[in-house]
Amino acid sequence: QVQLVESGGGLVQPGGSLRLSCVASGSFFRLVTMGWFRQVPGKQRELVAQITTGGTIDYADSTKGRFTISRDNAKNTLYLQMTSLKPEDTAGYYCKASLGSRDLWGQGTQVTVSS
Repeated sequence: QVQLVESGGGLVQPGGSLRLSCVASGSFFRLVTMGWFRQVPGKQRELVAQITTGGTIDYADSTKGRFTISRDNAKNTLYLQMTSLKPEDTAGYYCKASLGSRDLWGQGTQVTVSS
């Protein structure tokens, strides 16, 4: 069964850091583009960052310079290192695998930035 499982979310103060992880089951991980998205209730899910199989990376303008996406193909794991967190970064964070015929999503992990 192919699935994605995120972890690492939590409550952090403004200016703090968190590292999210997304572990993929199945042999597809190293063959597909992976991405992190976030969603606030009542709003559309938005791209945070994505990384291709070749290592090409794109960031949303709001996260450039603060967030770093990376992947470890040997561990089937996608990471998102978040620094200088702001209250507006509060959201559910989801990882996505672009499988071609469909997208595979994880269940999400909540990040709350508050003092």
